[in-house]
Amino acid sequence: MKQDPQNKGVNEHSKDKQLDEFRLDNSGKKLTTNQGVKVSEDEHSLKAGSRGPTLMEDFHFREKMTHFDHERIPERVVHARGFGAHGYFQVYESMEEYTRAKFLQDPSVKTPVFVRFSTVAGSRGSADSVRDARGFATKFYTEEGNYDLVGNNIPVFFIQDAIKFPDLVHSFKPEPHNEMPQASTAHDTFWDFAANNTESAHMIMWTMSDRAIPRSFRMMEGFGVHTFRFVNEQGKSRFVKFHWKPVLGTHSLVFDEAQKLAGKDPDFHRRDLWEAIEMGDYPEFELGVQMIDEEDEFSFDFDILDPTKLWPEEMVPVKIIGKMTLNRNQDNVFAETEQAAFHPGHVVPGIDFSNDPLLQGRLFSYTDTQLIRLGGPNFHELPINRPVCPFHNNQYDGYNRMTINTGPVAYHKNSLQNNDPSPATEEEGGYVHFQEKVEGRKVRQRSDSFKDHYSQAKMFWNSMSEVEKQHMIEAFRFEVGKVQNKDVQQQVVDMFSNVDAFLAEQIALGVGAKVPDAANESQVTLSSPALSQMNTAKSPKTRKIAILADNGFNYAEVNKVMEALKAAGITPEIVSKNLGMIKGDGGELEVKKTFLTSHSVMYDAVYVPGGKESIEALKKVPQAKEFVSEAFKHFKTIAVGGEGAELLPADAMKSLGEEGAQSKTFSKMGIVASRSEDDSSSFSENLINTIAQHRHWERVI
Repeated sequence: MKQDPQNKGVNEHSKDKQLDEFRLDNSGKKLTTNQGVKVSEDEHSLKAGSRGPTLMEDFHFREKMTHFDHERIPERVVHARGFGAHGYFQVYESMEEYTRAKFLQDPSVKTPVFVRFSTVAGSRGSADSVRDARGFATKFYTEEGNYDLVGNNIPVFFIQDAIKFPDLVHSFKPEPHNEMPQASTAHDTFWDFAANNTESAHMIMWTMSDRAIPRSFRMMEGFGVHTFRFVNEQGKSRFVKFHWKPVLGTHSLVFDEAQKLAGKDPDFHRRDLWEAIEMGDYPEFELGVQMIDEEDEFSFDFDILDPTKLWPEEMVPVKIIGKMTLNRNQDNVFAETEQAAFHPGHVVPGIDFSNDPLLQGRLFSYTDTQLIRLGGPNFHELPINRPVCPFHNNQYDGYNRMTINTGPVAYHKNSLQNNDPSPATEEEGGYVHFQEKVEGRKVRQRSDSFKDHYSQAKMFWNSMSEVEKQHMIEAFRFEVGKVQNKDVQQQVVDMFSNVDAFLAEQIALGVGAKVPDAANESQVTLSSPALSQMNTAKSPKTRKIAILADNGFNYAEVNKVMEALKAAGITPEIVSKNLGMIKGDGGELEVKKTFLTSHSVMYDAVYVPGGKESIEALKKVPQAKEFVSEAFKHFKTIAVGGEGAELLPADAMKSLGEEGAQSKTFSKMGIVASRSEDDSSSFSENLINTIAQHRHWERVI
């Protein structure tokens, strides 16, 4: 199923219609220069004789080569590796009580959006599956102007003040003396920064968790990170934090799987997003808000403006207010994803800022960076950034100006043009900043309320399941184990002894550091169940399952199971030794991938159907056995029919036990087995339900 152009769902200010003006289809067209002159030859430059020198008068060669030489723009310093998609947003009910923002008022209006997902640390050529925070930036093309919700998949950040952002980024980027390592914080300078800037403790707990290796862009949460304001028509302000909740739930890779995917398919996440939209499996995210009344600003044991703190959902519930659907892939990655310019300062009436010092710095930095990346102040005129509503001001000229302004006036106030364009009143939709009373001496210091660096880091640890805690320990051991400086390793261990003594002890044992005294361990007992991915939604939809088969497979069994899988929204793919058709006892199926072009890490589950001839052939292929073994090691669902059980690794057979080996149908520890074709319905049902669980951590025990 292809993406559905009829389901684009945009309002009368259609972004898609606007983009139509800029789309260019070269099909059936004659080649021309950029000036429109038809070109008769595009393989040979103009020369003085067939073996003579190239002539500088060859204007076509010069234009073509000049354009090529200038095709690239500077990549983003952070979030360089990105991928985007178009869609729309609809609010569920009017939010008039809380905000005057028009796109949050009418449930019948579909507001166009463009979303850019990204990794943070790596360059544009790095892998998708690295351990890292992920960017989740959304541009709403509203009738009042563009609103950018520029967030991450982690609700907190490393630092509390924007002046430290260059230092943070310099620390996690490749070390300048040898430009290594790429897209990784597993090196000395990052952990040296962390140990000497302990406000990073909470964010590091998140990046060492499974949240930093998401299964898919479609299966990760998004957060606005900062505290913003909602302001309603009466001028009442509420502090607000934004959340994106994926309808499919929040799920992750395991680290070994993430590392292998970086080599097997470095485009794993962007490919997953592209293919899901092409197949009509449109990613959906619900927008939620946490709100705190102005008078309750100081009612918590943390500062609500501190970007290294979250608001526990159990204290401040998330109100779900609408849903975003991504239903169209981009036409050109450079023109859209690369040229998309986001900025947290792009707001609409009804949304305002708080005094979060990290947010305040971003309000300067984002515009500044677009000026160098996109060649000047007119980046808002690029098609992907252009508002769907009209814009009028006296800011003329500059690099890449596309608007042709008429008339003699380019200033305010004026009489020659009746003072147009004139400011709009608040009643006419003019943006009016919330009139917060501000007073104080000019000082370079941070509020004492920002000094607690460990309480919420401990809360995060308390909220994790035992499996998630073990994954974090292994992540710390990997990252800190890559640090060469022993003193830095010890500093990190000592730092996290302030969070949890057991965690610090386990890091120390793993990296050969001294186990610190537990005296400074945080005594926080609070936990937040919402932070554990064990409590997320679980669905089989859009999951991928590899079916390993060869000639002689049980066609009737496979056919029935594939029908059931597709009906449940699961995509099956036949994997075998060679591409082409394989024959079963009653029919044949097309092989989509081979053992050379695919791997277990690219699928959510593996199914080995019965058929003696097929299984005997697969047993002679080492990659087939490895395929199943890897799936078992990565806690994925494994299904076997009849003789297919012979491909199970010894550990899997041990997990099934004697009961499983003898039963006609059996499901245990993520392994679904069937001995009889007559049981295909219950087998399929068990398989679908087991795939929905994502992982089977009981194998750890």
